[in-house]
Amino acid sequence: MCDEAKLADWARQAISRRDFGALAGAATVAACAAGEARREVEDRPVLTETGVTFATADGTMDAFFVHPDDGRHPGVVFWPDIAALREAKRNMARRLAGEGYAVLVLNPYYRDAPGEQFADFAAFVDQGGFDKVGPWRDRLDAAAIGRDAAAAADWLDRQAAVDAGRGIGTQGYCMGGPFAIWSAAAVPSRIRAAASFHGGGLVRGDNPDSPHNMLDEVEARLLIAIAEDDHAKEPSAKLLFAKAAGVAAVPARIEVYEGDHGWTVPDSPAYAEAAAKKAYEDLLALYEAAL
Repeated sequence: MCDEAKLADWARQAISRRDFGALAGAATVAACAAGEARREVEDRPVLTETGVTFATADGTMDAFFVHPDDGRHPGVVFWPDIAALREAKRNMARRLAGEGYAVLVLNPYYRDAPGEQFADFAAFVDQGGFDKVGPWRDRLDAAAIGRDAAAAADWLDRQAAVDAGRGIGTQGYCMGGPFAIWSAAAVPSRIRAAASFHGGGLVRGDNPDSPHNMLDEVEARLLIAIAEDDHAKEPSAKLLFAKAAGVAAVPARIEVYEGDHGWTVPDSPAYAEAAAKKAYEDLLALYEAAL
């Protein structure tokens, strides 16, 4: 469960924007094709989407909100990866909203940089993203994310498109993986499902803020989807997280998937369509059971 190590490797290898963009473009086409195939066999709701802002304890959060045009639906707090809010993440949210969820994609860097900062992962690498976001990311500890999650859950519950009588889900990618667990710990009365996809830093030794050490505060079902290369580097992390979940009596599916770090994200060079499809189906199963 490494912390963005694979992305750092790509940056050090000086992947060109042209090559990176070609890979991301091919993955996006594949993802769109899969979505089109799904629409051929079932009706998809008309979606409403908008950029939104709302107050948090630390300022004004900006986010992307998408939901079916009609009815009330379970809310989802969506934590992006290190490249943050961008079209790839909006597309992932649109796909999930098409399943009947009201999805709020947060900008985790709002304290320092409101709005989209990188168009895609190619731009992130090309523009020195690691150096740029480093100081912003350093501020995102368990307490800060907990405050943000509480504000996001409260905002969702006040939206006409959200069924506040049902639980909220949360999902996070790469650096957002621990954010999903911290969110569930911060708002246990509302967040009933949490999913981490190739999350970095889920096990941080004896640190009391390590996600695996906060499971006593969680009332949610968990999906912990681990990348193959992350597991190879830290094989004990899976076992330690599973042990902590067992002690805390938190239902958790913990699995190593056939994909490297970033495999679920369409604009990542590691995108693996088959494994990403399985991860998405497992997310839907989690939400169906818990929300």
